[in-house]
Amino acid sequence: MKRIGLLGGMSWESSALYYELINEEVAHRLGGVHSADCVLISVDFDAVRVMQLEDRWDDAGALLAREASRLEASGADCVLVCTNTMHKVADAITASIGIPLLHIAEVTAGAVTAAGVTEVGLLGTRFTMEEDFYRSVLERHGLRVHVPDAEARERIDRIIFDELVLGDIREESRADLVGVIGELTAAGAEGAILGCTELELLVRPQDTALPLFATTRLHAHAAVDFALGKG
Repeated sequence: MKRIGLLGGMSWESSALYYELINEEVAHRLGGVHSADCVLISVDFDAVRVMQLEDRWDDAGALLAREASRLEASGADCVLVCTNTMHKVADAITASIGIPLLHIAEVTAGAVTAAGVTEVGLLGTRFTMEEDFYRSVLERHGLRVHVPDAEARERIDRIIFDELVLGDIREESRADLVGVIGELTAAGAEGAILGCTELELLVRPQDTALPLFATTRLHAHAAVDFALGKG
């Protein structure tokens, strides 16, 4: 089994979900008392959040690149950045290591296309929904991407940073997100990407008839594929 390197803490709530999903999947595939060979570095999200808000993406990239190098030095055979938004600095991370970075948007795009979906809604932080670093990966795979309107994007971003990263799960926020997914469906989306690792703490498959692509779960399972030589 290869060693999985997890670069987490953004937020720790979703990083904990990564750890759970990866170990559950290893146990499911191998049986017995098997668990994942993995190493986790968890950064202080407050420092990263300040860099986001101050548009200091070069500093954020340098920070995560250093930590990815530490994962490699710890024997990791691959790196997962346990967040969608911080893939904005994926190039800086990739340049700092000699092992693969399993890119969450590439994994997600593969799952969407494998499901036969060609038009997909994208929910996430405002950075993920509004900037090109994530959508461009999806579009390279031939996907047409729908995002919520400006007011909904602002609400979703607030829900993520004021509630979900703090472990605050609210029914009214779940209903709001389900309503936004309905609007994306009306616009032509055939599926919805939960493009923030915290969003699947809130929106569940039973909450909507539209197929959901839960990026944390997809990313975690891709890591297990890699670790077991199936990716």
